[in-house]
Amino acid sequence: AILGPPEVNITSCTNCINVTIKLPRSHFRDKGKLLSLIDIYEELDYDITLKSQDGEHKRPRQKTTEEVFSTVIEELYPSRNYCVSVGVTASLNKNSVPSPWKCVTADSEARQAYHEVAVAGAVCVALIIAAVLKCVHAAGFILPKFSLPQALV
Repeated sequence: AILGPPEVNITSCTNCINVTIKLPRSHFRDKGKLLSLIDIYEELDYDITLKSQDGEHKRPRQKTTEEVFSTVIEELYPSRNYCVSVGVTASLNKNSVPSPWKCVTADSEARQAYHEVAVAGAVCVALIIAAVLKCVHAAGFILPKFSLPQALV
């Protein structure tokens, strides 16, 4: 039997990426109940391969006893694109298909600060526009409260 590819999702964090892994499904049943790979093997090994502009790096093999789990890859360069592929094997079964590559850009402190500054700037500009419109309305240039005499029109 070949262990199918796990389902992988990645999200960026500051100088790191968070990798969430969902083990592939098995096709074995016991008394009508579909067994998970953990039910069958109790413990599985997983390998994470990280690809960036520096090349491909295989991370040390880890073990899991959970169907869905997460791991964080830290100390990455900010604002750089990283791709991840995960392979799952068992002690009795080394045949596996790795997950398709998933890519994300690692966040940086500067990018998060830029986002906060952009939002604050947008709020300030909106408040200034609202104040100008209120002044123009109070002066009677927009939606006047009284109509001008016919001679002035």
